[in-house]
Amino acid sequence: MAEPQTAGPRPFELGVMTFGELTRDPVSGKLPSPRQRVRETIEQAQVADQVGLDVFGVGEHHRTDFVGSAPSILLAAAAERTERIRLTSAVTVLSSEDPVRVWEQFATLDLLSEGRAEIIAGRGSYTESFPLFGYDLADYAELFREKLDLLLAIREQNPLTWKGKFRAPLDEADIAPRADGLPIWVGVGGSAASAVSTGRRGLPMALALLLGPLTQHEQTAELYRQAAREAGHEPAAISINVHGYAGRTSQEARETMYPYFAQGMLENNHQRGEGMRISRAAFEAQASPGSGLLVGSSAELIEKLLAYHEFYGLNRVLVQLGFGGVPQKEHLAAIERFGAEVAPVVRREIAA
Repeated sequence: MAEPQTAGPRPFELGVMTFGELTRDPVSGKLPSPRQRVRETIEQAQVADQVGLDVFGVGEHHRTDFVGSAPSILLAAAAERTERIRLTSAVTVLSSEDPVRVWEQFATLDLLSEGRAEIIAGRGSYTESFPLFGYDLADYAELFREKLDLLLAIREQNPLTWKGKFRAPLDEADIAPRADGLPIWVGVGGSAASAVSTGRRGLPMALALLLGPLTQHEQTAELYRQAAREAGHEPAAISINVHGYAGRTSQEARETMYPYFAQGMLENNHQRGEGMRISRAAFEAQASPGSGLLVGSSAELIEKLLAYHEFYGLNRVLVQLGFGGVPQKEHLAAIERFGAEVAPVVRREIAA
């Protein structure tokens, strides 16, 4: 089942995303409350909409150091405060979810937002949701395949008769509400098998690049396109999700981002125990032109985004501009700069 295609070339899209992480501020030592972080998330969506960005995403995590265990609810709140921006999960951990319930939630969001909802379905790099909802990690890959098949079947047909291994069968099930052409992307961390499977299905692929060279997913993107064409599809679209920060100057961007990014990597980027320690030298290397972090002045971000597009033939970039609890004032300023100074130039250059 292929992603519904629109006529003409797909426009290049730029957006922002958040995990809603609760990170202790490395400067003040304060830990934001869940209520504070939830309200800040909605404000970020509102500002992103006001400055003309195309997409706002919320990630799904099931731990007390995140507030995004129910992205569809946060996105529904954002729908009421925005007018144009697309609203997506980033990602929905489909392996430990019920596809029927996922459809119901995002179809409702689509109606509420007047057609602006999307799903990025993924296996999940964090695995705490599997035991929480009674799933065995030994079934990690098989769970995702079956549940993605069901989610796509729900989109294509109603009522639906279906039978699988991991949930009760459906017999002429009426699954509502309906949402015509609700976009479903597949989140891929770099796995060749995942890229090939996504290409064969004719679905758009959302890559994630946490750290590493800008060219890290070269083979993944090529395998995706090759698999799509061999299956008789034109490759639907490729997105990449990256960390970054937009500052007035290169130095300001790095000075603002580093302590919070490092704190977030230490406190939030782990399954259990201690997270990843990242030195200032390692951070600077990752911020260099050939590496993945999208941090610097507007001019630097424009240059790197164009390099990303040239290398991968991207259709979309989502940037996590405040990972690690960058204070809201600075976070909103980065969103404003990204929307007002970076996005228009990048769109114009790519269109040309």
